[in-house]
Amino acid sequence: MASPSSPYRPIEDYGLIGDMRTVALVSTEGAIDWCCLPRFDAPSVFGRILDHEKGGTFHLRVVGDDVETKQFYWPDTNVLVTRFLSEDGVGEVRDFMPVGGPEVDPDERQIIRTARAVRGTVPFQLDCHPAFDFARAEHTVSDTPNGVCFHGPDIGLSLASEVPLEQTGDGARASFTLREGESTTFVLRTMPTGGDCGTPLDPDQAEAAFRATVAYWRDWLAQSTYTGRWRESVHRSVLALKLLTYAPTGAIVAAPTCGLPEEVGGVRNWDYRYTWIRDAAFTIYAFLRIGFTDEARDFITFLTGLCADAAADGRPLQIMYGIDGRAELTEETLDQLEGYRGSAPVRVGNGAYDQLQLDIYGELIDSIYIYDKYGVPVTHEVWGSVRTYVDWVCDHWEQPDEGIWEVRGGRQQFVYSKLMCWVAVDRGLRLARKRSLPADEDRWLACRNAIYKTLMTEGWNEDRGSFTQHFGTDALDAANLMMPLVLFLSPGDERLHRMLDATMQTPEQGGLVSNGLVYRYNLNESDDGLAGEEGTFNICTFWLVEALTRAGWTEPERLEDARLIFEQMLGYANHVGLYAEETGARGEALGNFPQAFTHLALISAAYNLDRTLE
Repeated sequence: MASPSSPYRPIEDYGLIGDMRTVALVSTEGAIDWCCLPRFDAPSVFGRILDHEKGGTFHLRVVGDDVETKQFYWPDTNVLVTRFLSEDGVGEVRDFMPVGGPEVDPDERQIIRTARAVRGTVPFQLDCHPAFDFARAEHTVSDTPNGVCFHGPDIGLSLASEVPLEQTGDGARASFTLREGESTTFVLRTMPTGGDCGTPLDPDQAEAAFRATVAYWRDWLAQSTYTGRWRESVHRSVLALKLLTYAPTGAIVAAPTCGLPEEVGGVRNWDYRYTWIRDAAFTIYAFLRIGFTDEARDFITFLTGLCADAAADGRPLQIMYGIDGRAELTEETLDQLEGYRGSAPVRVGNGAYDQLQLDIYGELIDSIYIYDKYGVPVTHEVWGSVRTYVDWVCDHWEQPDEGIWEVRGGRQQFVYSKLMCWVAVDRGLRLARKRSLPADEDRWLACRNAIYKTLMTEGWNEDRGSFTQHFGTDALDAANLMMPLVLFLSPGDERLHRMLDATMQTPEQGGLVSNGLVYRYNLNESDDGLAGEEGTFNICTFWLVEALTRAGWTEPERLEDARLIFEQMLGYANHVGLYAEETGARGEALGNFPQAFTHLALISAAYNLDRTLE
């Protein structure tokens, strides 16, 4: 529940709907408090989650005293149902963005909201108050025979309704009552400036759109080959990942939101509506392992296109790109927004896009290696890009960089960055040998050996009994839990088991684990150039599960630890199975929501833990 002193809903109180171009966050009170139109990285039209007063919202709810709510997904779909339980009866709001059926226009975004009286006679109220361009732009409202139109400077919205709507300032309102079995549907559509409002849907048309969307999601999910112990959690994760996919290019956004804080009231508020190269290997592996080959193909095609362009121009890779492949992601602050619960500044764009982060080459080439192994063999053109970047890594792996966590406190010799340089060269060698492809194997082999030796000498701290965050420090880093996952350390390696023991100590004892949840690093030991605190990182907890799973091959008791931590972590999902980036001290969601990286890690951990337990 929201804090009595705050009008903001907890981040975890939202479900997600979408159409693979954009999404909307729908609260357990029936309010759409976040939606960017016409695509993920466009300015928001509803942004109340970042400013309760002027951010904009589209609220459809049952009114009355002591109304309780429940929210859930229609099984095996991304259709969201919010149920209102009141003294007058039971009402429902059914929300979705249509993706199935012949009448769906790929160039038009639609949000379909159907209000239904399930029991009794139920009073509803609708309030629609868009705030264009992150609440920076004014708009006008006009009445039409079919509803109202909102005219912004660059985009318009039409709200079509069978129920009469009245203007309320720069918004619209409807109050209506439905008897048991009755329903009415509202359709919010994008439209060009000066366009018409569009027509409402009658009950039969609304039901047809609902059924077509349900059929689309069920047919899509039927591809899944996962039949393990945690089917519901895995399937919800892959459904969420599909919503975070930008269909025109195959790119996947790290999260569909910007500005949601890692610490309430703090400054760690970033824009995640872009594609990170780092996500590549995790994405390809997760999709291929559970049967979604088309999604893996589309994402690898997007990535290799970026590689080819950069390699042809002699440029190093960026750590992130726009969902359309654009390179410049200039960061700015939205000072007109107060931020979620006063967490300012709200940032759009991402100033880390031009950082040097050497690990991305390992993740990229590993993703190509995985796709070659489980999908389609590498092409001549793609191999040319791989050779270019392996050679680049051989020339630059000894440089300091900003690292996986995109620190703003200066470059260091990060251990994880060196690890993934080792992966880049190793996977290049494996591909060359497996496919008999031309490569400078002698140079690559010498480089791989040099990185290995450096990691084992400079990256290992005998006093801590662990690999550390960077050379010359005692601080630990949860990213190093990836070592057994990328086959740098074997399951029986003593250094793996010692690192696990060190990491699983509490932060007060020098470790990173608090009651089964994992911090990415200890802020008291690591200077990342930013003020404030943060929660435990959900992806790091799933990495710990996978590292324990691998170590369990030689020490079976660690396998039981892995299962207990994994199943405990499932309990930190929200009411519809979604995760933010972090979990706070009270179990609350922190950071952008939902986060693709977390759901990818859940799928991988579930798959490998299942396989090992068998």
